[in-house]
Amino acid sequence: MDIIETPARSPVDWPGLDGVPERRFRLLAVGDVRIEVRALLPDLRFTELTSDRLAYAPARALVAGTAVNLARRAAGYFRDVGVLARIGDDDFTHVIRRELRRLGLRDLLRVEPGMPNGVTMMLRDGSEAGGRGVRLLVAEEDSANRLLSERDVRDAAAEIRGADVLSVDGYALLSPVSRAALLRAAEIARLSGTLVAFDLVPHDIDARLPAPEVIPMLRLADVVISEAPTIARLLGRPATMVGSAEVRELIPALDEAVPAPARPLWLLRFGPGSLEYVLAHRRGGPLLEYPTGYGEGVERIGFGDRLAAGELFWWSATRRAPG
Repeated sequence: MDIIETPARSPVDWPGLDGVPERRFRLLAVGDVRIEVRALLPDLRFTELTSDRLAYAPARALVAGTAVNLARRAAGYFRDVGVLARIGDDDFTHVIRRELRRLGLRDLLRVEPGMPNGVTMMLRDGSEAGGRGVRLLVAEEDSANRLLSERDVRDAAAEIRGADVLSVDGYALLSPVSRAALLRAAEIARLSGTLVAFDLVPHDIDARLPAPEVIPMLRLADVVISEAPTIARLLGRPATMVGSAEVRELIPALDEAVPAPARPLWLLRFGPGSLEYVLAHRRGGPLLEYPTGYGEGVERIGFGDRLAAGELFWWSATRRAPG
């Protein structure tokens, strides 16, 4: 299978960010699954804290993580969405599985005996100017998903081959065990004609891994989603880019990092919040630039997954058999 050249319409125009009436294609999300606690502190700024403080504020707990977050949005586009991850073995395990069933997602989870599920805390403070404030994300480092193995991937090989899209992300690269699993999953997908979509997160991955440990995944991907400053820093280029012209100057470095015959589609997010615009580039093809609809008054949490789900459906719809 191959991908035709960049469509003239952006995914924000079609299929849009709110799903489609007729769902098509199959997507398998491989990534992190956790319990996450989120709280908004509208009347408090982190810089004001000089002692212990009790704050009453909106807070909730939910099943989250990179795989679930994308799969939740993808279910509005794809007729079949599965989640492959390694999770813990505690009282939250049945909660996680119940939530996947509620969302209509296929459960391909592997349980790590005796290990608790990972927990993440997301706190956002208020803003002096009435904006979105600062986000503090605290994640348990040694989560079960860092133990996702090549054996887990081999056991799910039929699911990977049967999918139209395999969605993976950079958090799995942070552990040698899950990194090997991620690369094996991408290799299986490439051999079977399954589209490999790679989300280059965390956004400071350049500070956590040297480029040679990330680039092999870039070279296996059919689609790479990244904030422009993230990929720029990873490739040793200036990362102070907000405008279109600055992002376009990054294109030669992308083509050098992933040489021919590979032709991944780069979906580069940029703008004041690194999410307002996307530049779509594929070697030898036309550039497509489009606004995402993100801006003042739009909730940031979940917006990137909404955008990515629509983009992956958009690209799935352009696939064709060679010749």
